[in-house]
This record gives sequence, structure tokens and C-alpha cells, in this order.
Amino acid sequence: MHTQRMAVSVSVSVLALLTLAACGTESGSGSGSGDGSDTVQSDVPVTGVAWSVDSLTVGGKKTEAPEGSRLEIDPKGRAKAGFGCNHISADARVEGDRITFGTPVSTQMACDETTEKAEKAALAAMDGEVTAKLSGEKLTLTTEGGDTIALSEEKPADLVGTRWAVNTLLSGETATTVPADLPKERVPHLTFGEDGTVHGNSGCNSFHGKAAVKGSTIDFGPPAGTRKMCPEAEMEVERAVLAALDGPATYTIKGSTLTVTSKDGKGIGATAAPAKSEGTQEQG
Repeated sequence: MHTQRMAVSVSVSVLALLTLAACGTESGSGSGSGDGSDTVQSDVPVTGVAWSVDSLTVGGKKTEAPEGSRLEIDPKGRAKAGFGCNHISADARVEGDRITFGTPVSTQMACDETTEKAEKAALAAMDGEVTAKLSGEKLTLTTEGGDTIALSEEKPADLVGTRWAVNTLLSGETATTVPADLPKERVPHLTFGEDGTVHGNSGCNSFHGKAAVKGSTIDFGPPAGTRKMCPEAEMEVERAVLAALDGPATYTIKGSTLTVTSKDGKGIGATAAPAKSEGTQEQG
């Protein structure tokens, strides 16, 4: 059974230093070509970039990744990956175009079979040494056994006009995945309007309210909406979502992922989804 190895991105500054060092010294590689074809290029930033996982090729067989599969590494060397259910993270040490992962950790939500297989592969991949190669906005991660993972850089989605499906609940440093077994019509989501409003569903009830955007902040006004009661799991999600949309908050968008964090540390993580028409908006 092949063990997949996943490569991660490195900072532009580190890559630049590595490139300069290679040019200024004689290594024992014997190549001498100087074309840089065997190194990670520094012309496209990779650290802090949201990467969409396109596919995995294992044992010569290519498999499309589940929709919404993503990987990112922050400037501090912490890699994070998600395939639509659990959150996977690991430390990452970079040496040239080789990246060595520490032991990965994951949340323990129950997932569908396709997602579960992808997550198991990622956990195996993010545990050891891998190689990275950039080609424009494409990143290829290659394991020692020759298996590969193909990724594409995600362009930031627009805050306004995008239908954001909430998949993560934040409380300080703790992140909890929204239950995967929520009824489809109760999956929390929100859409920001050009008129400074926000509307959506908070997990049980539909809501609407004011949302004044300025720079990287959003000032949410008191929401109004329906007042139905739902099973406790859905009500718990609703309380967490509404807590994040209360008063001033900061937001960031990386690729198709939105993070909103209120002043008390409550927050949500959401993914851009195809917008629905106003006429099909949930009412409860």
C-alpha cells in the first residue's frame, strides 16, 4: 500500500534566499543547467495562498478530489487541509523544495465514504517528506513513491453577492465543524448585499439584518427573522452563528473561504457556493 506524501508551500522570502544561495555556490548536484527546473519557483507566492485540491494520482490511477477540498500553509509553518468534513493540520519544515510534515492531527466528525477516503489519504500524506513544484498557478505535490496531488491557486471570492455556506464554528482557538447530517435546508448560510445588508439561514431560522462593511471589518446590526424551534443540534449551530454576527467583526477571504470573527472571539468559517435566487431563499 503506497503511503502518500503531500508537499506544501513555502514563503517567497525563503524561496528567494534559497535561489540566491544556489546561484552563488557550487553544489554537488552535477546539473549545472541553471534553469531552475528542479526547484520550487519563487515568482508565485505559495504561503498564505488558498489551494484547491484538484485530484490525487495513486498507483497510476487518478481520482478527482471531493468538491471543496483545500490545503493551505501559513507563514509560521502550520499546514491545514480540508476535504469537506474534518479539519486536518500539521507542522511543516521546509528545506529547498522538500517539505517534511510532523504528525498530523484531525477532528473526528463522521463523514461520507468519499470524503472519508480523501481524509485518510491526506492524513497519510501529511506525515513525512514530500516534494513541491510550481508551474504558474498550479502546484504539484509528489511523494517519494511517485504519487501526486494536483492543486490550483484559488482567487479570492467577492464578499458581496456570494452565497457563503457556513461549515465551521469558531470560539477563540477552537474550531468545530458544522454537523454533516443537518437537513439540507438547515445548513447555515449568508449573503451580503450591495445595500449594506445580510440575509440567510442561521441553522434553524432565516434571518436578515444590517452589515456595514468597511475595510476588513463588518458591523452587524441586530438580526430579524423567523422564530421557529428546531432540534437541539440545529439550535446549537444557530446560536453559534448568530453570536458571530453580532456587532463589529473582522473578516478575511482566502480563495473561496470566508472567516468572520467577532470581538469576543466567536466566529464562523464559510465556503463560497453558487448563489440562489431570492425567490428560493429558505424561510425557516
